[in-house]
Amino acid sequence: MDKPTVLSALLHGKLELEGQFIYGSNYTFMVACRYGEQTLQAVYKPLRGERPLWDFPNQTLARREVAAFLVSEGLGWNLVPPTVFRVTTAPMGPGSLQLFIDHDPELHYFNFSSEQQKQLSKVMAFDLLINNADRKAGHLLFSPEGELFLIDHGLSFHIEDKLRTVVWDHAGEPIPEHIVEDINLALPSFTPGASLHKTLQPHLTLAEIAALRHRAETLVEQGIYPLPPEDRRAYPWPLV
Repeated sequence: MDKPTVLSALLHGKLELEGQFIYGSNYTFMVACRYGEQTLQAVYKPLRGERPLWDFPNQTLARREVAAFLVSEGLGWNLVPPTVFRVTTAPMGPGSLQLFIDHDPELHYFNFSSEQQKQLSKVMAFDLLINNADRKAGHLLFSPEGELFLIDHGLSFHIEDKLRTVVWDHAGEPIPEHIVEDINLALPSFTPGASLHKTLQPHLTLAEIAALRHRAETLVEQGIYPLPPEDRRAYPWPLV
């Protein structure tokens, strides 16, 4: 399926529960999504399955998953699998629904090849933009075709600096010009009234979208990947 068809399938296809992912703090399910004569697998994260957190508003993590996809698309980076917020006819109520990416579960950040590691500069920029508080090694997937995908963005977009990631490979280095250019071109879309700003509003607060724009402006102005902070934990736990 092409991407528009996948998004339509995720929004309107018939969902059937196939299993539950047993690792993780929140309820996450594998579902079959049947759309016409086609079937795809998707990862379903219902709002009602989210464990309350002290630093993120309750029942907002699935919304943040969708916001990460929208920002990735707005940048033209295609890093996040197609993701929608499914409201109707979902087995356990409203939640995020993301295309499942076939991948080798034994392959992760800590055993990437040198060629795969070359793609991490964009990952680091993306996590800085969305303020990802939980970039574990297993959240970077390579499809059988060798395409990189990023998953699990529920703990993102906080207005306070929460960045926790295993990907500090380029800390202190200049951000590649093509990445800075992509971010700079996307900046107008983060302003009130712009199309991306409007599509983000159901999923993030206005303050969170403003903080996203501020982080983008800072990356463009400074043009350097920051060093890990020394006044707080900079890595997620567990690491994988």
